[in-house]
Amino acid sequence: MKEKITTPEAASRRSTPAARGGRPRRRKLTVDRVTFFLAFLGVPLAVFVTFVLYPFVQAIFWAMTNWRGFSPEYDFVGLDNFTKMFEDDVFQKALRNVALLAAVVPFVTLSLSLAVAVAVTLGGPSRGAVRGIGGASFYRIVSFFPYVVPAIIVGLIWAQMFDPNAGLVNGFLTKIGLDQFEAFAWLGEKSAAMPSLMFVFVWGLVGFYAVLFIAAIKGVPAELYEAARIDGAGRFRTTISVTLPAIRDSVQTAYIYLGIAALDAFVFVQALLPNGGPDNSTLTISQRLFNVAFRQQQFGYATAMGVVLAVVTLVFAALVFLVNRLTGGGESDGMEKARGLKSRRARAEGAAQ
Repeated sequence: MKEKITTPEAASRRSTPAARGGRPRRRKLTVDRVTFFLAFLGVPLAVFVTFVLYPFVQAIFWAMTNWRGFSPEYDFVGLDNFTKMFEDDVFQKALRNVALLAAVVPFVTLSLSLAVAVAVTLGGPSRGAVRGIGGASFYRIVSFFPYVVPAIIVGLIWAQMFDPNAGLVNGFLTKIGLDQFEAFAWLGEKSAAMPSLMFVFVWGLVGFYAVLFIAAIKGVPAELYEAARIDGAGRFRTTISVTLPAIRDSVQTAYIYLGIAALDAFVFVQALLPNGGPDNSTLTISQRLFNVAFRQQQFGYATAMGVVLAVVTLVFAALVFLVNRLTGGGESDGMEKARGLKSRRARAEGAAQ
């Protein structure tokens, strides 16, 4: 019977014995470990506290003052600014407007973006390998082009196109026989101002999210689409049952970003409707904040609006995460199906051999 000889090297490779109570012993702090934590945890934490947390706390403080913005004098007024805000009919209308934008713009934009992405990546022939339509690169470039143009330029361009007398929109509609739009003021009519603003939002952002979804769809295993095609699923069914579950996390992230962009809307709105539109029908919180701060010189009151807008944005993001979790979010179902399909295929190949 051979005796087992333990060498010093093997002994050094043994795990550290647990301390009393079953807990492992703490590793000693070395210069390398301290340097690592300071470089990769301490520095980012310091930057976050300095440029995120501290300004937010400072904003809460100024929101409780009557600071005018251009002098060091101010008085502490407590919650008076917040009380005044929710008694302000103009602010309440701006809050309803951004809520409408946050409800409509992300849904429409992501629906169109997903449609474009599916058509480009999976809209090819129904036989043979799953592939996109011909000239997919051209369509990606064309759809992404509006996002390359700065938002202020997009707003100014569409403001000219919506011009009631010399705009391209009315000119085109008149040419095709719709004479009722000969001098229609798209941005001057209360019923048309908000839909026109939403259209510009969608036009300017749909291309970026289409490219984002194209990249996400290309990461979905091709075996899933092949299995769906064998089972007789059409393109729409494949999109609902395979593509959407597989890129669920990307859709959630895009929805949050779009919702934040709609809630914080300023550039598009300021370029198209700098005065808030007819009867403040397109006024946003950021526009109201800008006017109160720089035109009325009530920076304390404007800061209170900014705090409320930040809270509304955080609540929106939390709701999106909550809905995603309640509807079965987390790890994508499509990826789980892909792993199951690959394991079944591997077992079948092993049995055949």
